[in-house]
Amino acid sequence: MELGLRGRSALVTGASQGIGRATALELAREGVAVALTARTAADLDSVRDEIVAKYGVEARTFPLDLSDSKSVAVLARECSTIDILVNNAGAIPRGRIDEIDERRWREVWDLKVFGYINMTRAFYALMKPRRKGVIVNILGNGGELLDAGYICGSTGNAALMAFTRALGGASHKDGVRVVGINPGPVATERLVALMQKEAKDRLGTPDRWRELMQPFPFERAGTSEEIACMVALLASDLSAYTTGTVITIDGGMVNGNSLI
Repeated sequence: MELGLRGRSALVTGASQGIGRATALELAREGVAVALTARTAADLDSVRDEIVAKYGVEARTFPLDLSDSKSVAVLARECSTIDILVNNAGAIPRGRIDEIDERRWREVWDLKVFGYINMTRAFYALMKPRRKGVIVNILGNGGELLDAGYICGSTGNAALMAFTRALGGASHKDGVRVVGINPGPVATERLVALMQKEAKDRLGTPDRWRELMQPFPFERAGTSEEIACMVALLASDLSAYTTGTVITIDGGMVNGNSLI
């Protein structure tokens, strides 16, 4: 399917691995010039080199910590004309209310929750005068499938779902679209490492980690590429009437009320 994205530009946060990396590659494949940001310069450089070698589009890197609002200001200055913003940086750990102290709670929310909000505030202000732009927030189905064992993440993702819907419900007045995606379990490097550890503990070897996915929908986790393709579709004009909504990609887990 031709998405009509060629010649546009995007900024992808958390672009060094997982969903962010896959999204940057997918947008580049569609002819989008990409700016990549994450904390680790070497990992960003690797993604940039792969993009340039495969697709020949412009790719810039910005090794920054988005929990610091000064980093957001740098990106707003250096990437002020982008057409697409993909907020993806940040992971929130599991834990019950008595297992995550205030320092850790604030630390992870500064990156994901307030990072998304600050990035959106900065780039929405740049898109509004042009009456053009798309903001895609990668959230997580924990915001729908509420879990006391993932209370920090469930609460944070639920807040960002409300943020996305509230802003996106009115953003059409400014010519901007704001949408979200709630992935379920995705076979990123982080998830695979966690499953390998669990497989070693439960099954005696990390090599049997795929067996732990048998209870998942379709007996597997989702892929980063499946999420990335939805990002590209939502960012394109084929989704020009889509704003203020959050699309869940989790194999039906939420509708089946399954915590896996």
